[in-house]
Amino acid sequence: MASSSSPSQVICASFNQDNSMFSVGTKDGFKIFDARNGRLCYEKNLGGFNIVEMLFGTNLLAIVGTGEQPAMSPRRLCLFNTKTGASKRDLNFKTSILAVRLSRKRLVVVLQDRTFVYDLNSTTILDEIETVPNTKGLCAFAPNSEECYLALPASTSKGSALVYKASKPELICQIDAHLAPLAAMVFSLNGMYLATASEKGTMIRVHLVAQATKSHSFRRGTYPSTIYSLAFSPSVDLPDVLVATSSSGSLHMFFLDASRNARRQANTLFSSVIPGSVTDALDPANHHVIHNVVTADIKSCLAVHSVENSQNSSKFPSLKTVIYIVTHNGYFREYLIGTTKSNESSWLLEREFNLLDAYSGSPKQNELHID
Repeated sequence: MASSSSPSQVICASFNQDNSMFSVGTKDGFKIFDARNGRLCYEKNLGGFNIVEMLFGTNLLAIVGTGEQPAMSPRRLCLFNTKTGASKRDLNFKTSILAVRLSRKRLVVVLQDRTFVYDLNSTTILDEIETVPNTKGLCAFAPNSEECYLALPASTSKGSALVYKASKPELICQIDAHLAPLAAMVFSLNGMYLATASEKGTMIRVHLVAQATKSHSFRRGTYPSTIYSLAFSPSVDLPDVLVATSSSGSLHMFFLDASRNARRQANTLFSSVIPGSVTDALDPANHHVIHNVVTADIKSCLAVHSVENSQNSSKFPSLKTVIYIVTHNGYFREYLIGTTKSNESSWLLEREFNLLDAYSGSPKQNELHID
């Protein structure tokens, strides 16, 4: 694995709605990559960008600048067409934009004290949600769900979240997840489950949204650590795995399958699950750890590309999980984690490349494919 002691050079990073592509924003501009093959699909040098969000594989981007250029104010959202290289529509706000989320029907804009829900096609405001102070722009969005579920912090003193249907929009429930304030949260593909982590970062919990109840609880570690990113595997039902990256530089993978967890509880010895690595999980949940995936305290963004089951004679199938990680010091990494029926694991760094050095001379680099 390449290492770097340089400070963060990537300002923002995010995957699109099906994890096939990802974007990075830097002090110079932004780039769009195909996660499956590492191809640089598009780049634009317009100054610094705080937010670059994609709409699947279409030509539409939602971008917010750092303010270094007069036209790129952090209070202005630009719906940018990569095919024409020009703005399709600008939306201006009174305060800085902290987060943006997109689905085929909805546009969500998160400010510090309120969140706006728009119809994406007409950019008509459907709802203006007053929120508790949300200085980090924390939110979770399920763009592939029919109801377009949206979760926002409900408190600044404890880890509670309010869940809305952005399709209506309407408030459907409050989930009280942690004693400490929330630091990260993510929906499963269909919005059925919501995973959360608090600022303490020792516990990660999974909640069934329809009932506002906890379905799983995992211990990441004993010592506090900031959770930078959470991601479920792309399953339409109960996801197979939940993964997380933290300020410790580790990658954590948890199994949500009840039969696997029951088998783990029956074991009397807590065995190592990663060769050369020692897990810091203290509870019986299936917890697999790869240490030093990212330089400590460097932010990262991750996605689960796929989980493949190999069902043989045992009712506990072997799993092969492919995970993508984008680091804020400018690297893309793809890991393959294999887990046997006996809960032994191995991992392989399949791909790694430098995002900041990537360049494409192809004349087609300035046009994304419409899916």
